[in-house]
Amino acid sequence: MSKLLIKPSKPDSTGRIHAITPDTAGWTYVGFEVYRLKSGQSLKQQTENREACIVLLSGKARVAASGQDFGVIGSRNSPFEPDPWSLYAPARSEWSLEAQTDCEIAVCTAPAEGKLPARVIRPDQVGQETRGQGTNTRHVRNILPETEAAESLLVVEVITPSGHWSSYPPHKHDRDMLPNESLLEETYYHRLNPPSGFALQRVYTDDRSLDETLAASDGDVVLVPKGYHPVGAPHGYELYYLNVMAGPKRIWKFHNDPDHEWMLAKA
Repeated sequence: MSKLLIKPSKPDSTGRIHAITPDTAGWTYVGFEVYRLKSGQSLKQQTENREACIVLLSGKARVAASGQDFGVIGSRNSPFEPDPWSLYAPARSEWSLEAQTDCEIAVCTAPAEGKLPARVIRPDQVGQETRGQGTNTRHVRNILPETEAAESLLVVEVITPSGHWSSYPPHKHDRDMLPNESLLEETYYHRLNPPSGFALQRVYTDDRSLDETLAASDGDVVLVPKGYHPVGAPHGYELYYLNVMAGPKRIWKFHNDPDHEWMLAKA
């Protein structure tokens, strides 16, 4: 199996099904975990030298961070529903969560110094946009874009309708060459509706030293250390993915694959 395709494990004693660290991924910045919690189950973490964005994929939970109780957040039964709630916890702090219903949560982390206060990111603070046209149309929820306060993290949800493509035309962000391109590692957490489906994702570089096409099932994570990374949802299956990006600078500047950039001129 490809090292870029990470399958979920059975929940451990804490409910964790994914535990991706910079060491396990072989990179520098992005960390990513997923927990599936039963109602009443609790979780607590020290952020140490990393900031965290805790995204409620489904369910409701009482959350706290940096000594502040933010109350119960969450309003959806599935990540395919709109209106995500999230918690931002700065570096050198502690955050905690108690599930009020069965929950699925994602913990997105990246290096930070602890310059910002803890806060809840409400649905009305999440920018919504539709990108593309035709079968390249997809729906974006900007949970933690570069216009909102964070030190390293960029976090976004995308819904790709059945039969559509996303992260397309293919683009990459693997060179620290601002203002034209930024270096950002990236994870894709894939969910399928119905869950028996799959998504196809290709990760490739210009010289094809990396060129892999992956079939991601419901609950899989795809690592994008470098290269272009388009993803497609086969007919009959709606695709959700949660993107986490981080790099040396908190700027998203991408470079389109020249072979496919022509279609943007026709848009």
